[in-house]
Amino acid sequence: MKRNVSGVVAALSAALIVFSGCSGREKNEVLHVYSIIHEEETEALCNLFTEKTGIKVEFLRATTGELVNRVISEKSAPQADILLGGASNYHINLAKEGCLEPYASSLAKDLPEYAKSSDDTWTGFCVLTLGIGINKARFEEKFPGVEYPKTWEDLVNPAFKDEIVMTNPVASSTAYLFVQNQLQRLGWDAGWDYLSDLSQLVGQFPDSGSAPPKLIGTGEYALGVAYLHALSKYNAQGFDIQLVAPKDSVGDVDCVSIMKNCGNLKGAQKFVDFILSAEAETLMSSIDFTIPVNSEAKAPAGAIPVSEISLIDYDAKKASSEKDSVIAKWTELVK
Repeated sequence: MKRNVSGVVAALSAALIVFSGCSGREKNEVLHVYSIIHEEETEALCNLFTEKTGIKVEFLRATTGELVNRVISEKSAPQADILLGGASNYHINLAKEGCLEPYASSLAKDLPEYAKSSDDTWTGFCVLTLGIGINKARFEEKFPGVEYPKTWEDLVNPAFKDEIVMTNPVASSTAYLFVQNQLQRLGWDAGWDYLSDLSQLVGQFPDSGSAPPKLIGTGEYALGVAYLHALSKYNAQGFDIQLVAPKDSVGDVDCVSIMKNCGNLKGAQKFVDFILSAEAETLMSSIDFTIPVNSEAKAPAGAIPVSEISLIDYDAKKASSEKDSVIAKWTELVK
C-alpha cells in the first residue's frame, strides 16, 4: 500500500488493515487503487493524478489473480475504489460477479469497440500484444546455427527444453491470454495439443507477467513468451533481446474499472477520466512501451505499433466464459 503514493506496505493483510481503518471522511478524501500494472507506472500515474486533481492516492500493487480474487471477496464491502490494469476478460468476469460500477467517461466515446465494454463497466487504456523474446547471447551459445523461432509453432522445438520461460496462467493474465491465443487460433483440441507439447519444454512458470522479460533480458533463459511492450522496455534499457511478433497473435487491452459501492465514487470517476487522457497514456507508454488507445497520446520509439502485428479476431467474452474450465484443464496438464 502506498500512503500519498509513498511508503510501501507489501503484505495484502496489512493493506486490508489500512483500508478498514479509514473513517468515512478519510475514504472520501483518499482514492484507493488496486493495481495490476507495474509499481513504477502505478506510482508515476498516481503522482500525476494527485498533482492535477489534489486527490491523494493509496495503492496496492499485486498480481492479477490476487487482486481479482480480492475484489470478489470484498464485493459486499469494497476496500478499493479502482482496479487498474488486467486484460478485459478479468474485468468481464468481475462485472458478472456484480463487482463493478458502470461509468461512461466522455473520453471513451471515440475509442475502438474492443477497448470498452458495452455496459460501461470497464475501459481499456493501452493495447497489449504477445510475442517471443530471445536473449541473443544465450540463444547463440545454447543453439549455435539454429534460426530464431518466427512462429508459435517454431517455439515447440524439443531442443529448447528448459530454456523457455512463460508465466503461470492460473495467476497471470499474460499467460492466460497466451493460452487463449493458442486455443482460439488452433481450436480446442489442437490448441491443447500445442499447449501440452510446449509445457514440457518450459523451464519455469513464474506467477508475475513481469518475470519472463527480466529473466530473458538477464540471460537466465534463452527465450520465452511475454508482452512485446515489456520486452521492448528491456531492450531500451540496454538488454540485447530479439523481439519476434509471430503471425496470428492475440491483442487485448489493459483495463480500468470502478468498484461497485466504493467509498470514493467521484474520485474514482475522475481517475478513469485521467487514465484515458492523452497525458496519462503518454506517460505510461514512456515508461513501459505500451501502445495507448487514446489516438492523441504518443508511444516512444522502439514500441511496436499494432498495425505491424498479425492478430487473430480475439473473442474476449469467450475467454472470460471458459476461464474456469481452461484453468482446470491447464492445472491437470501441468502438474
